[in-house]
Amino acid sequence: MTKSRPSSPLQSQHSISPPFTPPRNFSETIMEENIDYAEMIVTKWDLDGPTYRKMSTLFGDDRKEAERFIEGVTGLRNAMHFYVKINSSSEKLIRAQRLMQVAMKRLEKEFYSILSSNRNVLDAESVSARNSRGSTRSSLSDFLEDEIEGDEIIEDGNSVSEADKASSLAIADLRSIADCMIGSGYGKECVRIYDLIRKSMIDESLYNLGVEKMNTSQIQKLDWNVLEAKIKSWLHAVKSAVKNLFYGERILCDSVFSSSEKIAESCFAEISRDAAINLFGFPENFAKSKKILSPEKMFRALDLYEAISDLWPEIEIIFSYDSLSAVKAQAVASLVKLGESIRVMLTQFELAIQKDSSKTPSTGGVHPLTRYVMNYLVFLGDYSGAVSDILADWPLNAQTPLPESYFSSPISNGAVEDTSSSVTVRLAWLILVLLCKLDGKATLYNDVALSYLFLANNLNYVVSKVRNSSLRLLMGYEWISKHQSKVKQYAGNYERTGWIKVLTSLPENPTAEFSPQEVKEIFSLFNSGFEETYRKQSGWLIPDRKLGEEIKISLAKKIVPGYRVLYEKHRGMFRREIGVESIVRYAPEDLNNYLSDLFFGTEVSESTKTWSYGTLSESSPSSHGR
Repeated sequence: MTKSRPSSPLQSQHSISPPFTPPRNFSETIMEENIDYAEMIVTKWDLDGPTYRKMSTLFGDDRKEAERFIEGVTGLRNAMHFYVKINSSSEKLIRAQRLMQVAMKRLEKEFYSILSSNRNVLDAESVSARNSRGSTRSSLSDFLEDEIEGDEIIEDGNSVSEADKASSLAIADLRSIADCMIGSGYGKECVRIYDLIRKSMIDESLYNLGVEKMNTSQIQKLDWNVLEAKIKSWLHAVKSAVKNLFYGERILCDSVFSSSEKIAESCFAEISRDAAINLFGFPENFAKSKKILSPEKMFRALDLYEAISDLWPEIEIIFSYDSLSAVKAQAVASLVKLGESIRVMLTQFELAIQKDSSKTPSTGGVHPLTRYVMNYLVFLGDYSGAVSDILADWPLNAQTPLPESYFSSPISNGAVEDTSSSVTVRLAWLILVLLCKLDGKATLYNDVALSYLFLANNLNYVVSKVRNSSLRLLMGYEWISKHQSKVKQYAGNYERTGWIKVLTSLPENPTAEFSPQEVKEIFSLFNSGFEETYRKQSGWLIPDRKLGEEIKISLAKKIVPGYRVLYEKHRGMFRREIGVESIVRYAPEDLNNYLSDLFFGTEVSESTKTWSYGTLSESSPSSHGR
């Protein structure tokens, strides 16, 4: 039996060798190393792994470790892209996908943790303030390379506070995580966490500012004092919300999601839209309520209108995304509705003046209607910018054209052609309505002189209010000058009609020769005329001291010099007669003293009177000033 020959080692090797495997190229070697590196660091921070420490934070404990983690995920992502192209069923790709899921789960937790634990340094006001100082850091690497002096970070040569440092680090961490997750296809998970945290912060901030969600019916049920307090709260809140809250949130959103403008827009729209619409919806709901439809509410409506108008440039910038057009539309809707309501109130205000039936002051002083209307118009003039916008496309239509002396802009057929001076024309018209009403009230006096004194007092009050307020810039110095001349005209008419018996009792030429009987008659007529006039007018009133002094001086110039000539020339002939004192009763100095005592009539009874529209008092507009 022949023995078989054993196989050679070479033959044996060929019989058991595996299928041929091509040698790895350089790129594949790099990708495998990327996966190995990622596995080493990702596994270490695996939330479900045996080495995970519950209280540890990747970005809080070791910033270099956080940077290595991000680098590992970046390499892992590159490896996945590589293997998808050459072999979508590769075990290495499956391994990389599993590691990526672990890494993203970890980054989700870190993202949530940073947003939650840094709420105090990531508040919108701090972010907006930091942005205004122009921080230059944009990534985690920037912080790791910062120049350090002791415990302080030096930025652009300036020391950064601990709060700014914490805020900057948190933003850089969030941006690094967001970039990593978005680049790895996990942007939706990142955005979900961001929206959850930041939306709650906006809602909480607005609540702390006193912003409430109120519809028209809820506003309608509130007492005016309560509603006015809410308006004041809103006026403070809207400025802070726009300039700090929404501005800061927009900056933070753009910073965290700087790698994707589309995602930044989506995030900011999601967290701010509802809150902003609610904020800017309050003025519209207020304007729709019946609470506003009375003139005394106009100033609060103007406050709301002015607040939105002043903030409009910022609103346009902050809510510039197309997805936030509803926010701008709501702000515009509030402006439109407020404007409509203010027009209604101006119309009601004019009608209230025309329909006023209150009594005239018995002393000829300033009517409560005059005080109220002019105080109202003074405050209205302080809102000239807002009122100009509201009246721009609402021309004044009067049955007859306004007198040219009341305004500088042209009028044709009672309609304003120059909209730039719409405020001036409207105010001029309201003043004219008032003056016409006062003319009617002046006719109610039984004494013509008192009618003229009443007109002088009231027009003087109107002119003074215009001259000493912002109205002078709107009405112009020509208007003031013309109406001041009218005051002097009324005062002159008062002097002529009120002192006619005194003035006509004195001869035109007091130096002429008169018989004793003629002199006696002159003094007798003068005495009776002066005493009757003084007695009648001793209770009359000129509240304005300057006007009162001017009239007293004018009267003294008309009366005293002529009387002095008679007195000096003829008083001697009566000293020898019985009853001489009853003929020459007054020395010239006595007349000056009597005249100086005029026009101090009391206005106590009048000051308690009110001119009202509803429950308005004459001082009401001042309570609505800013």
